[in-house]
Amino acid sequence: MGFEHTSVLPAETIAALDVKPDGIYLDCTLGGAGHARRIAERLSARGRLIGLDQDEAALAAARERLAGVSCRVDIVKSNFSALAGVLESLGVDHVDGALFDLGVSSHQIDTAERGFSYMQDAPLDMRMDRTRCLSAREVVNDYSEAELCRIFRDYGEERWAKRIAAFIAAARTERPIETTGDLVDVICRAVPKSVRRAAVGHPAKRVFQAVRIEVNDELGILGDSLRAAVKALAPGGRIAVITFHSLEDRIAKTTLRELARGCICPPGLPVCVCGHEPELRLLGRAHKPEAAEVEVNPRAKSAKLRAAEKLPRT
Repeated sequence: MGFEHTSVLPAETIAALDVKPDGIYLDCTLGGAGHARRIAERLSARGRLIGLDQDEAALAAARERLAGVSCRVDIVKSNFSALAGVLESLGVDHVDGALFDLGVSSHQIDTAERGFSYMQDAPLDMRMDRTRCLSAREVVNDYSEAELCRIFRDYGEERWAKRIAAFIAAARTERPIETTGDLVDVICRAVPKSVRRAAVGHPAKRVFQAVRIEVNDELGILGDSLRAAVKALAPGGRIAVITFHSLEDRIAKTTLRELARGCICPPGLPVCVCGHEPELRLLGRAHKPEAAEVEVNPRAKSAKLRAAEKLPRT
């Protein structure tokens, strides 16, 4: 199937980045290049777009979508945790904008064999980079019951984490849990019927989110990667971060706020003695999609866009 993905908050994202025609822009989560194409269309022949992604299908789609733009384009297979090294290898000292569009793409969800969806039966996988060794199958079958409980609780905020982990541990003693359908069946047996009937979403949603985050280390690398992107920004450069669930949004919000903080002296001192200067200026509150966008693209419902500007050193 073709790489189909609808970019979330497209106009708001481009406005937040304030694209300069001759600037250098880094898309840390290139995907199918929906946002990147909009950036590239605003760049001149002297501008430059650098796109990172670890998914080969996304990279192929991005190359096709970005063909013919006037600016220079560099597409690199890499996780955004390595963005500093990528920029160094490309001879780039600074960028004028950096974008993070987090989470899983529509293409990855809708391609059954990738194993991201609880709505389609497929082998347990969930790797964004399919060359990685750790897949959802190893997490579900090899992690201890206590480790599974922790993942479901911490990454999925799952109320029934302990019970689901226990059911999985019992089920895999009989035979391995091989497919998404197998995992969904176990989760549905673990969650009481009364809870399933009252639930708004699918009972497997939070567990699948938790396993995906564990497989791809999505939260472990985020804070440091945001700091690396801010370090790479030129004065006046912008960073834009789109999140889709509370855990990653909390990290984005906290990291950007820390970098926008000035004095870090202990409370009560009459004057500042730390000399700490803020690196960023926050650009308002988080943007959320309008109802019209959510109607067209329901997956945009939980999205939040946060943006900040790099301050010059005094």
